[in-house]
Amino acid sequence: MNIAFPLGLLICIVLLVFGIVFGQDSGYIAGFLNAPAFLIVVGGTAAALFASFPVRMTAKMFRHIPVILGLTKQDPAKTIKIIADLSYVARKQGLLSLEESVEEYDDVFLRDSVKLAVDAVDPVKTRMQLENELSVIEARHAQNWEIYDRGAALAPGFGMLGTLAGIIIMFGGLRFEEEGGMPFFSGSLSLAFAAVFYGILLVNLFFIPAASQLRAAHAEEMFCKELIIEGVIAIQAGENPRHIEEKLKTFLTQSERRKAEAAYDEEA
Repeated sequence: MNIAFPLGLLICIVLLVFGIVFGQDSGYIAGFLNAPAFLIVVGGTAAALFASFPVRMTAKMFRHIPVILGLTKQDPAKTIKIIADLSYVARKQGLLSLEESVEEYDDVFLRDSVKLAVDAVDPVKTRMQLENELSVIEARHAQNWEIYDRGAALAPGFGMLGTLAGIIIMFGGLRFEEEGGMPFFSGSLSLAFAAVFYGILLVNLFFIPAASQLRAAHAEEMFCKELIIEGVIAIQAGENPRHIEEKLKTFLTQSERRKAEAAYDEEA
């Protein structure tokens, strides 16, 4: 699990509460809790997002949670080990044997890539087809973080909308002479500033970090898929399994190489 996202949120909230509580002698925090402002900003942003995208796209936001939390993290070292194992199977039992061996893996892209190679498609055409599929996946993933980018653009606008609403209420009903005028004044002013506060908080605490995590997860997934393409093409070309393994390891950092070697040692 990638603890960066929840840990970052927790640290930010703790520091924010600390600053609010100890930033003034009274430790007054209730002023930051404003239900109307919260509904305007959070509810308005959610409704605008729902109106901006097809339902099938906004419904995917719940499925993004495991990705944002790193529960579906890709492992390049594991990918290389799988490719190396398949290359040894192809060397010993022939390329056709891979069609059955690859069924035990959950990666759809890996299975499709191996089956494409088994079908004896020309290596150049195989690479072109797989790279085209990568382009389609990248375009589909870009739609995912576009939702959060749009949310980051919408939330400050609804914060300003709440501010304007508070100011209009304040000046529309301002009665300093009448009894109860000041509470009315302070309540509308609280709405005005709390709305901006919530808008900025929503952008910096949720939308931007979530979009960044999705982009990072996308980059990791694309990297592993590129390793699969290189490995499958090498297997199809009949290259030596040890050479395939070492070639793929050149794409890794030193720490990732050590992790891959440790995985092989455990298997041995």
